[in-house]
Amino acid sequence: METVTKNKLYEGMFLADSALAGPDWDGVKNTIKKILEKAGAEIVTIKKWDDRKLAYEIRGKSRGTYILCYFRADGGKIKDIENAVKLSEHIMRVLILNAEKMTSEDIEKDTPATRVEKEMLKEPDETEQKENDSPQDNTDEESEQENKSDTETEQDEQEQKENDSPQDNTDEESEQENESDTETEQDEQEQKEKFDSEQDSEIRD
Repeated sequence: METVTKNKLYEGMFLADSALAGPDWDGVKNTIKKILEKAGAEIVTIKKWDDRKLAYEIRGKSRGTYILCYFRADGGKIKDIENAVKLSEHIMRVLILNAEKMTSEDIEKDTPATRVEKEMLKEPDETEQKENDSPQDNTDEESEQENKSDTETEQDEQEQKENDSPQDNTDEESEQENESDTETEQDEQEQKEKFDSEQDSEIRD
């Protein structure tokens, strides 16, 4: 009877030359996929972990790009994967660990590289949002200043009317007084002429 071996979940940290991974990321990722698929592994996820300066040179390289990969494979095939990496021109090292206790949330966590990518994607959106908000803010400020100016103008006009009102009343009263004085003078003149006329008449008589 043939025994069926259950594939286990593994975490593989692959190290590639940054000079190759930078300009040809797809090529490096495909190299890792071919190594795993040749060993009969089922890839769960593969993503860039980070780009760092190496503690010491490996194959004459001082900088490397780390690629984090989760895959399911037969435990007996791990040695084949490690040997394939030793023969690869693109992959310098690999460290493979058992990841059976890893949850889906752990596997999907952002790496330092993916976090940087997300932040870079956010920055243009925030800049665009600020540019879109800026004209509206300016318009609101201008509208507020115009409303304030209109209010001040109305207040000034109201104060002017209040200041002008007593003067208008005074002018009207003065006019009325002048008219009254004129009428009084006319009456007095008429009265005087009448009195003089009567005096002349008496004298003649």
